[in-house]
Formats: sequence, structure tokens, C-alpha cells
Amino acid sequence: MHLTVRYFAWVRERIGRETEEVHPPAEVRTVADLAAWLAGRDERYAYAFENPKVVRAAIDRVHAKPDALLAGAHEVAFFPPMTGG
Repeated sequence: MHLTVRYFAWVRERIGRETEEVHPPAEVRTVADLAAWLAGRDERYAYAFENPKVVRAAIDRVHAKPDALLAGAHEVAFFPPMTGG
């Protein structure tokens, strides 16, 4: 699987990059799996995903829950919760 991963707001600041191309292993099937795999890469990713319940995701620009499948996805974005006003 080949994915473009985008990071926004404090997730981007903690990781130190805005976007990257990744090739996760076959066992990475969901958004939660991807976040866990990324968190294992190094301390910057671990810090960004230290509390995965507060990091939101979108698959191909559509909000996605942690158990959403990545099959067929081209892009995954991670960002903090948003507030309106």
C-alpha cells in the first residue's frame, strides 16, 4: 500500500513535517493501525500520537473513525479536534 499522509496543526508541529509518502506493511489495515505504526517510527511520531483518542483523521478528505479501513485510500490526514464558532 502506498499512501500520502498529511499532518495539520500541532500534529504537524510535533512530527516536524507537513506531508510524506509511506508504504505501511500489510497488517496496517485501519486508521488506528496506521497511527500506531507511525507512532512506532520515532519519538516525534510517538509524541504526536501519544493520545490517539484526540487525533482526528480523514481518508481522501472525508472524516474517518479509527476503525475505518484504508483499502483503496490514496491520502490520510491527521489533525487535532476542531472547534467552531
